[in-house]
Amino acid sequence: MNNPALELRAVARRYRTEAGVLTVLEHANLSLHPGEITALVAPSGTGKSTLLHLAGLLERPDSGEVFVSGAAAGTLNDDTRTAIRRSTIGFVYQFHHLLPEFSALENIALPQMAAGTPRPVADARARDLMARFGLTGREDHRPGKLSGGEQQRVAIARALANRPRILLADEPTGNLDISTAERVFAELLEQVREQGVAALIATHNPALAARMDRTVTLSAGCVVEA
Repeated sequence: MNNPALELRAVARRYRTEAGVLTVLEHANLSLHPGEITALVAPSGTGKSTLLHLAGLLERPDSGEVFVSGAAAGTLNDDTRTAIRRSTIGFVYQFHHLLPEFSALENIALPQMAAGTPRPVADARARDLMARFGLTGREDHRPGKLSGGEQQRVAIARALANRPRILLADEPTGNLDISTAERVFAELLEQVREQGVAALIATHNPALAARMDRTVTLSAGCVVEA
């Protein structure tokens, strides 16, 4: 198998609370390879969001290391970590977090422009992604004028806009009805497989998890195969 796009080695994360130190992750190991889609299925409160935040360089581990494309990234400075997130990692959340004052097309183009892509090129990429996700004709609509499913498809397109090597998704269809969730998830899988992205998708839906390449869970702060 090719080298991991993302690797967590012996990662630990602890939080200080009024009751003392809360250990969420302890010696957690995980590897994600290009073209592989991994489901993360675990009960609420076991550390799924913390794991995704560490993988996405949004938090630093208390011990252990996070490797992105083989390079240690957990202890880099904030500016370097931000640059890696922008160029290498795409995020999709349960609640889409689109910018309400911008159109759907602009929401997809802006991350590209922030990474240095010229506006015409960014717009063309955004239009292509919108077409792939069945959103042709919605380019000029602001999020408030889109359905929930359309908004989430825009969010997924935005996450893929900079052609990331890694995609992290936290319950990306959890806020949608069953039929819309199925359609959005199918589109997400198609694009991830087509682009050869290493994806980690947290979900409570066993039917969706079964369609991915493998499933991991969290037990006693460790990542284990489900």
